[in-house]
Amino acid sequence: MHEECGIFGIYSNENSQVDVAKMTYFGLYALQHRGQESAGIAVSDGNKILIYKDLGLVSQVFTDENLSTFHGNIAIGHVRYSTTGSNNWRNSQPLLKKFNGGTFSLAHNGNLINQTELKTKLEKENIPFYTSSDSEIICNLMISGNEKDIEKAVKLASQQLKGAYCEVIMTEDKLIGVKGEKGFHPLALGRLGDSYILASENCAFSLIGAEYIREIEAGEMVVIDKKGLRSYRILPEGKESTCIFEFVYLARPDSDIYGENVAIIRQRMGRKLAIEHPVEADIVIPVPDSGRYAAIGYSYGSGIPYEEGLLRNHYVGRTFIQPMQSLRENSVKIKLSPIKQILKGKRVVLVDDSIVRGTTSKKLIKMIRDAGAKEVHLRICSPPVMCPCFYGIDTPSRKDLWAPHHTLEETTEWLGADSLGHISIEGLSGVFDTIPAEKFCKACFTGEYPV
Repeated sequence: MHEECGIFGIYSNENSQVDVAKMTYFGLYALQHRGQESAGIAVSDGNKILIYKDLGLVSQVFTDENLSTFHGNIAIGHVRYSTTGSNNWRNSQPLLKKFNGGTFSLAHNGNLINQTELKTKLEKENIPFYTSSDSEIICNLMISGNEKDIEKAVKLASQQLKGAYCEVIMTEDKLIGVKGEKGFHPLALGRLGDSYILASENCAFSLIGAEYIREIEAGEMVVIDKKGLRSYRILPEGKESTCIFEFVYLARPDSDIYGENVAIIRQRMGRKLAIEHPVEADIVIPVPDSGRYAAIGYSYGSGIPYEEGLLRNHYVGRTFIQPMQSLRENSVKIKLSPIKQILKGKRVVLVDDSIVRGTTSKKLIKMIRDAGAKEVHLRICSPPVMCPCFYGIDTPSRKDLWAPHHTLEETTEWLGADSLGHISIEGLSGVFDTIPAEKFCKACFTGEYPV
């Protein structure tokens, strides 16, 4: 499962000493797990907006030299994984556009499902497109309304969008944050002194010493300028659909989403797995890093000792950034190495977040067996992935997913595991304290799409 994107925004008073460009750099650094193809920052000094963006990781795109060219009190930033549009410089964000009231810059996380319809409409109005991303569709909708007031332009555009979107938008003198009416993905509000901050996850706040205030609500727009912070509901209230896969895999463990800590939730998933799929074994090991907290939970719940039997090379990017299947498969051995002295002669419970195509799990199980393990029991802290996501997570098409076309027994045999257990949908939905089961989008497991 590929992440969507990460967005960040900061508004500081004009007299503040806050370096908004560097704060945005650190915020994006904390959100790097959400997008590893490109990075960009836009800064306003009250009169003009300057943007720097390029392909690569945050630390590769930005240096002290180019960050020092930014001067201003408002900034937005973006890290990208290309759910819509190819990975090239033109599709990197933030985007910069002119409208009737001046200039604005936009960074977007999510995916529109009515992009074809909207693009056709805008092309008939002779509005040009320079990218293949759906983010430019949002920008052009804001332009097409001919509004001079950016807040009205954002509201008018938002009312035409279907799908998943969170946005940070900056004019010369305002910072705006918007979440779509279904609220699929997180967008957090924070504060650092007299500065307000928006970020895809509040793990970005910890790095810069900011205080987490709350999650932006579905259908909400917040506007931050010299008058302070104002909030408006710009979309009708309806049934929210928070992406449950944020908790399974996408979000960082130190993030909180609607009051639920991701690491604690993953531990509870592991405990539930131990109840639903017990097994006699000697050790529990995670697939690092995404399976770690669930493996700790499985160990707690089962009483089987926790060990680190696979070593991850942290200088290698996630395997899915390789665009070809053959490269992705070869990179498993580069990314993970077995510790033979821990695995040899052991009955192993291997805990991971999901099975999508199954090729990575198959190679890992063989690797663990080759290291001398007697048995390998695979435990997955999500239900079988049956359907693609259309809301900002780049999954394979249904024909390329493994689970819809194979029984559990067939999957177990093909993987080479001694047993396989997925957490149930009811078990997964039941580990939360503050988010009711009906508030989640579980379409990748059930095929029941909220939009």
